[in-house]
Amino acid sequence: MPLKRTVGAISTVLLISSVAACGGDDAGGGAENSAFEENLDSRGPITYVQGKDNSGVAQPLVDKWNAEHPDEQVTLKEQTDEADQQHDDLVRNFDAQNEDYDVVSVDVIWTAEFAAKGYLQPLEGDLAINTDGLLAPTVEQGAYGGKQYTSPYASDGGMLYYRTDLVKEPPTTWDEMMEMCSIAKKENIGCYAGQFQKYEGMTVNASEAINGAGGSIVGEDGKTPTVDSPEAAEGLGNLVEAYENGNIPKEAITYTEEEGRIKFEEGKLLFLRNWPYVYGLAATEASSKVKGKFDVAPLPGTDGVGASALGGHNVGISAYSDNKATAIDFVNFILEEEQQRFLLTKGSLAPALESLYTDEALVKEFPYLPVLLESIQNAVPRPISPFYPAVTKAIQDNAYAAMKGETDVETALSDMSDAIGSASSSQ
Repeated sequence: MPLKRTVGAISTVLLISSVAACGGDDAGGGAENSAFEENLDSRGPITYVQGKDNSGVAQPLVDKWNAEHPDEQVTLKEQTDEADQQHDDLVRNFDAQNEDYDVVSVDVIWTAEFAAKGYLQPLEGDLAINTDGLLAPTVEQGAYGGKQYTSPYASDGGMLYYRTDLVKEPPTTWDEMMEMCSIAKKENIGCYAGQFQKYEGMTVNASEAINGAGGSIVGEDGKTPTVDSPEAAEGLGNLVEAYENGNIPKEAITYTEEEGRIKFEEGKLLFLRNWPYVYGLAATEASSKVKGKFDVAPLPGTDGVGASALGGHNVGISAYSDNKATAIDFVNFILEEEQQRFLLTKGSLAPALESLYTDEALVKEFPYLPVLLESIQNAVPRPISPFYPAVTKAIQDNAYAAMKGETDVETALSDMSDAIGSASSSQ
């Protein structure tokens, strides 16, 4: 789904000070919390907290659970639809040790921060999740420091939208796609666009470019910068070169998800990197000029399938929940096939259950599912870091400056590395 411009704009100063106040993370993962040992067997009413239910699936999910569990009722608490406000609301209530925030929806980029602060109950022992049949990347993105802290709810992955009336076969590498830009020039349309405005979308697109070329941004510890490398230079350099030579239209530097979607639906782009939500709109909206004239493919990398950023939301259990046994049962309830199927069919949310991506009836209704499966299987999470806001700001600022020609690629990556290293050393 489209990334809010506010994601990643959370105050870095606030984040760093609050992590420091909670103590550092230990060798086993996040910070220790005495509350981890409390209420492990307790059952009773719980509250499920998530952002505004724009897809209309959260309350029906809760209602189904409540009908089956009269003594363990779940109350849905909706936050706003602004990501930074959701984040800050969770932090305030975690800091207040609010026992009424039992199961919480966590953007995948918040897991490391919340684990490092000791907010989230480790999902181990009797509180382990049932991972049978789940896509491995959706599980892995909920881990930090070797421990599981969140469970998959709905995933997401980037795909390449392309014009089937102009391109017979989609490109399998970045270079192939750039060669096809000659087709766009003949048609007098733009060739390729993604999300290049200075917000979380730029972090996603720059990360995909770097990872797709074999580079990385931080090490496995989530702290050590690794972005100042030849592979990262190749990946970011691809975006910079394409913008400089016009293969990425000049106005695309202002694009979020929606601007690119609209241009593609207007028939003014040959290729578009975007999320699955675009498929249904481009195929059905009355204003779409590409109905029946487009398809999707995996994002192209240097030598084949690229590395999509992994999107979506997970759910975690608050360390301060009074009824953790009920909470983990509700979390595992969400992972059951019936619920995962419901999230897809009624909310167009990408499931975490792998078998649904090849279900014939679902593929007929959602033709992009096999491509999305390949995208998620090859996805790389954005940096798993306890100080993610500082990391994403470093990526956005420097990748944007390089694309605009305000600095060269090598300097941009060096500055990016220094900014990430500075954030790490302040912990």
